[in-house]
Amino acid sequence: MSHPLEPRVAAYIATRMPDASGIVVANLQRISGGASRETYRFRLIYAQGGRTHDRRLILRRDPPASLIDTERRVEFEAYRAFAGSAVPVPKMLWLEETGAALDHPFFIAEEIEGFQASPQVLFAGGYEAVLRRVAERKWTILGEIARADPMALGLHRWMAAPAVDACWRRELDHWEAIFDRSEAEPQPIARAAIRWLRANPPPPARKLCVVHGDYRTGNFLYDEAGEIHAVLDWEMAHLGDPLEDLGWGFNPIWQFGRGLEGGLLPRDQAIAIWEQASGLVADPAALHWWTLFNCVKGQGIWVGSARAFIDGGNREPIMIYPAWWLTNAQDRAILKVMG
Repeated sequence: MSHPLEPRVAAYIATRMPDASGIVVANLQRISGGASRETYRFRLIYAQGGRTHDRRLILRRDPPASLIDTERRVEFEAYRAFAGSAVPVPKMLWLEETGAALDHPFFIAEEIEGFQASPQVLFAGGYEAVLRRVAERKWTILGEIARADPMALGLHRWMAAPAVDACWRRELDHWEAIFDRSEAEPQPIARAAIRWLRANPPPPARKLCVVHGDYRTGNFLYDEAGEIHAVLDWEMAHLGDPLEDLGWGFNPIWQFGRGLEGGLLPRDQAIAIWEQASGLVADPAALHWWTLFNCVKGQGIWVGSARAFIDGGNREPIMIYPAWWLTNAQDRAILKVMG
């Protein structure tokens, strides 16, 4: 049975590929997850240049209400900015910022096939021999993101550029406001962490960098040799302090019960890889601030997802599952980081 979106996606692509004929969209299937975007994979079959083409593509569409409110233009441009660089990303094709074609804004990209993203698969035993390689590639790529010049990439056109001494305040203000409008019950542990963060601000960012915003094990595609083929989920990308990205990966909930950062390495080894790749130094006190901030940010995401579910804007299970599963774990992580 075909998906009702298939003819609509085909009609849209026909407007973007006027030289193609016989355009068919087939096997359109929802990919599980996608709390901030609905993600589908599909086949695009068409005739062009005297032969038939069969391509595997990805559709990322805004849901009615999202776990994270973001601009799809920012995600699309972040992917495009790193195309062909030392940071592997899927190829972007088309972006639509209105709901005219498919009811909600969306973009379409090439699918990178044949690789895994799941942390559960990575840590199930079959990849033990290559976990060190995955770790080296993971933090090397994050260092390459920090090394990149956002102005040369043109991302300042799509992302606000705060002063280096204002990065922390902008992010903390943003996430505290999410608690203010979204929490369904008091969050005393997160609020205590917010008070500490305000009273003990970090030093200014060493430089203004591209921040992926959700760089963790689970958001990249890896293979059996331990190579990483694509960094995914750039919907929270922005310009800011590069230690924000490093600290997000050090949120204890991303240890997957293994007692290692990202489930992969001791912290000092991960930092050393990142420092060599980025050319920056991770000041311990600043990194501690950003790690605690990211625990608060994580709790803000879970609180926000619960609010979207409670209000009925999005009743997908992915909206309530993190709030049910991770809220207590995130509180414990905040307490651990606070000592």
